[in-house]
Amino acid sequence: MNEAATHRPKDHPDVRSGRIGVLLINLGTPDATDPVSIRRYLKEFLSDRRVIEIPRLIWWPILNGIILRTRPKKSGEAYAKVWNRERDESPLRTITRDQAADLAKRLEADGVLVDWAMRYGQPAIGERIAALQKAGADRILLAPLYPQYSASTTATANDKAFEALKKMRWQPAIRTLPPYHDDPAYIDALALSIEASLTVMGFEPEVVLVSFHGLPRSYLDKGDPYYCHCRKTVRLLRGRLGWSEERMPIAFQSRFGRAEWLQPYTDETIVALARKGVRNLATVSPGFSADCIETLEEMGMQNRDLFLENGGQNYALIPCLNDSRQGMDLIETLVRRELGGWL
Repeated sequence: MNEAATHRPKDHPDVRSGRIGVLLINLGTPDATDPVSIRRYLKEFLSDRRVIEIPRLIWWPILNGIILRTRPKKSGEAYAKVWNRERDESPLRTITRDQAADLAKRLEADGVLVDWAMRYGQPAIGERIAALQKAGADRILLAPLYPQYSASTTATANDKAFEALKKMRWQPAIRTLPPYHDDPAYIDALALSIEASLTVMGFEPEVVLVSFHGLPRSYLDKGDPYYCHCRKTVRLLRGRLGWSEERMPIAFQSRFGRAEWLQPYTDETIVALARKGVRNLATVSPGFSADCIETLEEMGMQNRDLFLENGGQNYALIPCLNDSRQGMDLIETLVRRELGGWL
């Protein structure tokens, strides 16, 4: 029993300590595909000031008066196309859970506790930090699984964790996983995954388009490094594969609204490639650590249809790293590095 526990009143529950915890964090997911569940998820997501930087007086009427009235039905239909029917959950929840389970096995001999959480929706970050502490973790690594840093992803995940810590009397020591957009282990994992996919694709793509989630251009102008991180990832990946910019171009997906977003836009790029005569196209989205609605439905279905409708013949979506061997080797490498001095 630890020393602190020996001095506690007999009627007070024992407090465990001395363990190390790792919390894998991803973006989030609705609990179901019905409009009520989608609306609840979208409201939490689109109310985040890190995600939407429009002044509240302008944004609040748009969000509550238009978006939350019209978008849940359409988003629910998109989620329904990729929903994990067996587990009744989104693919992102399934894969993130599996990543945590695999990492737990890899770190079991070191006595490390592993859990997972979502920035939006369930399981909540604060809840899982509390669970890790209750299980004895007084040192916790927060691991937002975003290779390229953005205030709207990595920072808001950390914000939510620190918000929970503000309410805790006995806080665990905290470390946070830095961006790994140019880490050799990440670039190597991507390259190996792409090469493996090409061997089973059934056709030879003339172009492999790298698509990242978009951001408003204004975020870049304010100093967000995301765009630069994305471009560096692609530059290093091209070098690792020995490919030209023409063979592996970059684009940005998932924009909405009228403001300018990071360019070139993925959908416009795919149409232009097809009309220019590209007949065989593969796409990959290395900014996502796990397949989700943006990869499976937007890239795998919507943009596939765009390519075929404009003259393309063969289209393939290369999976995210997910809980593949390459993906889990990468996560283990990153986590062990950040636990240095604790283990």
